[in-house]
Amino acid sequence: MNQVIIPIKDERKLRSKLKGRPVDPAALAEVQALLRNEPRRRDLLIEHLHKIQDRYGHLSDAHLVALAAEMKLAMTEVYEVASFYHHFDIVKDGAAAPAAITVRVCDSLSCEMAGARQLLEKLPRILGNEVRVIPAPCVGRCEAAPVVVVGQNPLPHATAEGVAKLVAAKAVKHRPAKYIDYREYRKQGGYGMLQECLAGKRDYQQLTKVMEDSGLRGLGGAGFPAGRKWKIVRAEPEPRLLAVNIDEGEPGTFKDRYYLERDPHRFLEGMLLAAWAAGISEVYVYLRDEYAGCRTILEKEIAALRADPPCALPPIHLRRGAGAYICGEESAMIESIEGKRGMPRLRPPYVAQVGLFGRPTLEHNMETLYWVREIVEKGAAWFAGHGRHGRKGLRSFSVSGRVSKPGVHLAPAGITVRELVGEYCGGMLAGHKFYGYLPGGASGGILPASMGDIPLDFDTLQPHGCFIGSAAIVILSDKDRATDAARNLMKFFSEESCGQCTPCRVGTAKALALLDEPKWNQALLAELSQVMIDASICGLGQAAPNPVLCVMKHFPQEIA
Repeated sequence: MNQVIIPIKDERKLRSKLKGRPVDPAALAEVQALLRNEPRRRDLLIEHLHKIQDRYGHLSDAHLVALAAEMKLAMTEVYEVASFYHHFDIVKDGAAAPAAITVRVCDSLSCEMAGARQLLEKLPRILGNEVRVIPAPCVGRCEAAPVVVVGQNPLPHATAEGVAKLVAAKAVKHRPAKYIDYREYRKQGGYGMLQECLAGKRDYQQLTKVMEDSGLRGLGGAGFPAGRKWKIVRAEPEPRLLAVNIDEGEPGTFKDRYYLERDPHRFLEGMLLAAWAAGISEVYVYLRDEYAGCRTILEKEIAALRADPPCALPPIHLRRGAGAYICGEESAMIESIEGKRGMPRLRPPYVAQVGLFGRPTLEHNMETLYWVREIVEKGAAWFAGHGRHGRKGLRSFSVSGRVSKPGVHLAPAGITVRELVGEYCGGMLAGHKFYGYLPGGASGGILPASMGDIPLDFDTLQPHGCFIGSAAIVILSDKDRATDAARNLMKFFSEESCGQCTPCRVGTAKALALLDEPKWNQALLAELSQVMIDASICGLGQAAPNPVLCVMKHFPQEIA
């Protein structure tokens, strides 16, 4: 057999030509037309991927190669980010593109209880092959379960017939309902507080002290005192950044969306007050992709704010998530804002010291900032003066499940679930008897009705293996089973694990398999849960076992 020997110099040339994929000129021209004059910075990678996905309905190999070339990135960098997020559809060469319309059926706990499984079975038969029907994790509308999203248009209390009508009408864009816009907000005295601060009528120490005295704690789940956080970040060297977390992906939680859809400038003014008090130079707002209506509102209202500013404003950047629950964790969110996969960072250092782009970063949940203006106007005593059973403050409870009036209910901190259901939610649904409840969303555990008199607040639920988190309350009735709820929640955690650490990646999948067994191996589940709690990098893996442990402890009759 004859052997062809290529000289070393020519061999190197051949390798350089074969290395990687050639850029398709047509695809490159399409990418350039979409990006226009926008910067090609690395942190804008996810934003640019969205532009391609929105325009073509998917991400082709040719477009990914072209985008990598245009942004001067390695193809692996672009592909690893695009493949990490649920809402990016990568289509390989020669493969069929997804259907023009995608119908997402929320299959998280509240929607499953309201009939999501039946919808997932019926819709493919009704809609045919021209429409893609897929299950989706929580879309943040649990009060209207079951929810189906057609394109970007959510359909509350969905029926198969209602979905078919929306698809036939090609109603895939979401139009936000009426809300308090910039002009109306200014008429009501909005941004007056911010003007006073920048005019020197108030100082940042005064503002910070009001927040400390009010007792307001972070309302995204961690519960860190807001005023103390401002002081910590302000003590760090400039420039300092603010990252606002509106990646509200915890099943059962929808309070941030509720407030954004009604009074967005109350949040924006609170955000700017916090930025001023902490000496922030730039603000980044991270909004989950499922909230298309909120994105439309914020884009419009931030533009109105910039066009007629009440005072000097820091740069405000609105960044779009892409379907990843893990990005609700503060450091994973920061990675995503930087255009990377949403992988939690190891700590220390903490984001207050080394956060977004390596700068000291103040991270806040949206609802925490929503209350800032009102607390400063009315005083710390006003906020702290609310509360029951020895607790202080107000909480926005996202209530869903078997109650007559699900929704966001503003109630005193420390109220019990029995009081909340009776006084704010119109009682249980007709024909349903209170059986159990989730006091803190998917990761907050499950408790029986017999423990319905525990005050709902920070630090009150931990002795029972639970926590309040973002105050997402899901009510179970005698027609539900806690074991089914735990199985649904573990499925969610298994699908949403970022995969970075083995205890979470493997542990959630193994736990789900054990929960699918006819008889639970409680000893093995307990051992596996402890490993996940002890060794997982972030709160997802650490909290994922909570529902299972609670069921074994508080609902022994279901697994006997």
